[in-house]
Amino acid sequence: MLKVFLAEDEFVIREGIKNNINWFSNGYEFCGDASDGELAYSQILKLQPDILITDIKMPFMDGLTLSRMIKAKFPWIQIILLTGYEDFEYAKEAIKIGVASYLSKPISGEKLLTEINTVAEKIMEKKREQEISLKYQLDMKEKTEQEKQLFFSELITGSRPLSEILDKASKLSLNIDGPIYNLVLVKIWSLQHEADEYSQSVINVEDEIRKLLEYKGVQIFSLNLEGIALLFMGDNEETLNDEIRNTLNDIKIILSAYRHIRYFGGVGQCVKRITDIPVSFSWASRAYAHMYLNSENDFLFGKEEFLISKNENVILSEVDPGHIDRKLIKEFLRRGEEAESEYFLREFLGGMGKNAMKSTMLRQYIAMDIYFCVSEYVCKELMLPKDEQKGISPATDFLSDENKVFNYLVTIVKKAIALRKATSLSHYTEVVNEVLEYIEAHFCDENLSLNQLAAYVNVSPNYLSTVFSQQTGQSFIKYLTDYRMDKAKELLATTSKKSNEIAFLVGYKDPHYFSFLFKKTQGITTSLYRSKCASEA
Repeated sequence: MLKVFLAEDEFVIREGIKNNINWFSNGYEFCGDASDGELAYSQILKLQPDILITDIKMPFMDGLTLSRMIKAKFPWIQIILLTGYEDFEYAKEAIKIGVASYLSKPISGEKLLTEINTVAEKIMEKKREQEISLKYQLDMKEKTEQEKQLFFSELITGSRPLSEILDKASKLSLNIDGPIYNLVLVKIWSLQHEADEYSQSVINVEDEIRKLLEYKGVQIFSLNLEGIALLFMGDNEETLNDEIRNTLNDIKIILSAYRHIRYFGGVGQCVKRITDIPVSFSWASRAYAHMYLNSENDFLFGKEEFLISKNENVILSEVDPGHIDRKLIKEFLRRGEEAESEYFLREFLGGMGKNAMKSTMLRQYIAMDIYFCVSEYVCKELMLPKDEQKGISPATDFLSDENKVFNYLVTIVKKAIALRKATSLSHYTEVVNEVLEYIEAHFCDENLSLNQLAAYVNVSPNYLSTVFSQQTGQSFIKYLTDYRMDKAKELLATTSKKSNEIAFLVGYKDPHYFSFLFKKTQGITTSLYRSKCASEA
């Protein structure tokens, strides 16, 4: 129900408008009135009506001044001006301010109500447009997330100049105003599920964390199967680090309610330039790599010389296990990403001691042991024969060079992960095919969503979004929208069904939204499309 407020200094006119119109039965709430503009303004600030009816000539503050102030504060409020003066200058000023209607007094209640109804229809139309626009933004959220992922990738690699970064951030409505920045990488998963399996608990906890972070103004970027990245911004390093610690403690409180949920995070270093964010990312990644070296929930902070556990204050880079733990290598091969390989190996080898790789004998032992570990993983777990293990061969003539050995280890670990992903391709295909069949059978269900499909095929929404895009070349929501639009075009061309009927048949209960979406995606209205098909027949 729209709210109406009246500002009129003449008591008889004010009472007449207030009492001679049956506001409720006509669908309005008369929320208040005032005898001058100054009193009206203070009440409007509190009541925020949809429609303001105001006289031009009033004491203390006239109607034009009131209108100007209201439009500056609440541009959506529609204003009807009443005046007993036929002065063109008043009308011209009213148009300039953006007044919806300019009426001469005296005016009957019936005529005023007619004008209010006209203004109300404009308000409702505007609200419908806003609702449709909001729904479209929500529907396109997956596409927007993919664009944000690309932006983040460019941000952390330094592949774009500052001007392009700022321009793209503006287009994505991302606030990246510093002047101090820091990154946190976070992974959350269920101990009861594999990383790629569907877990409602993980979805619930991620939603809670997103709400917290959005409230705090932290920018969130999805890393697909690798977790999420959080971009913190502040005025100085000390307050920013305090904000990060406080936020991580809040996240821990949320996670503490889920006993079967595990989490791990890496915190980077503060930087003073947007173009230095790759430096922060590098330190966050080093800390993040300890996820594969640590069985406990934790957030680790990257430092110049070592990594400090926030919980235990342990200098991790000086821990000496005495030997290579193959379980850690295999765990990384099973769950890690190619992009994480270098960070993981640096932290893994660093944990053996600062000088471990400087010893030729130990370096040779480490290189061969990791090679055998990788080879065993590929043969036994991936079940690939030797002829399919190209790129994984024992180190030979370069074992005397520390850097070459490290690069060799990075190469074979990356190759093993690439082979793991390649062997999973058939599973990806099966999952996506199952999803495509489900879409074909249920596209007319308005509530069809990525989460619903993820639960159906028992994979996580992030996992499904990733593999769906890889297999089809487009996001799930774009595929679904295109599929529905193709069905709609078929019905428009071959039947006489009305547009609102077709909307329902292809999965849209709101015919206004369907019409908006059809024109948005096809560049033509439904009626013109039907006419075009008829003329071409």
